[in-house]
Amino acid sequence: MSIETISLSGRKKEVSNKKMTFLESLYLVAIFKGLMITIRHLFKRKVTIKYPEETRSLSPVYRGQHMLMRDDEGRERCTACGLCALSCPAEAITMKAEERKPEEKHLYREEKYASIYEINMLRCIFCGLCEEACPKEAIFLTKSRVMVKSATNREDFIYGKDKLVMPLDMAIKNTPTNAAN
Repeated sequence: MSIETISLSGRKKEVSNKKMTFLESLYLVAIFKGLMITIRHLFKRKVTIKYPEETRSLSPVYRGQHMLMRDDEGRERCTACGLCALSCPAEAITMKAEERKPEEKHLYREEKYASIYEINMLRCIFCGLCEEACPKEAIFLTKSRVMVKSATNREDFIYGKDKLVMPLDMAIKNTPTNAAN
């Protein structure tokens, strides 16, 4: 006896309800096939690496930890335009813009800056669209091997400017393009 069903894709699929034979009900053939796969894998070369001594090479398109960049004078590049937050498919980026005060001229490059810039690392999918959308080249995904450090609280995975902004000594020593690599 066969029954015709229609799947979600709209294709017809024929399903049969035939009775299993005595040998099929013992599942000996299925168990033997599974054991053969296991035995075949016993003699293959292992892909395990000895981690602290050996490290796996990174892909050329690897994207690691986010970093908010500074210019040559140590000022933050981000102008809080919000394009990175709009381009983020996971909606992991939130920011709040404020006007720069005259005494903060040495801290921020433009008249507007991000007073709050947060990335929820539990939501982030490391796609790099925020990096591509930024007109000021303010955010980069670095080649750092440590993507997100482990924690026990959800709040610890919300990275603010304290964890994202490039250290000042790195900004003065390096040009922004070298620091991102």
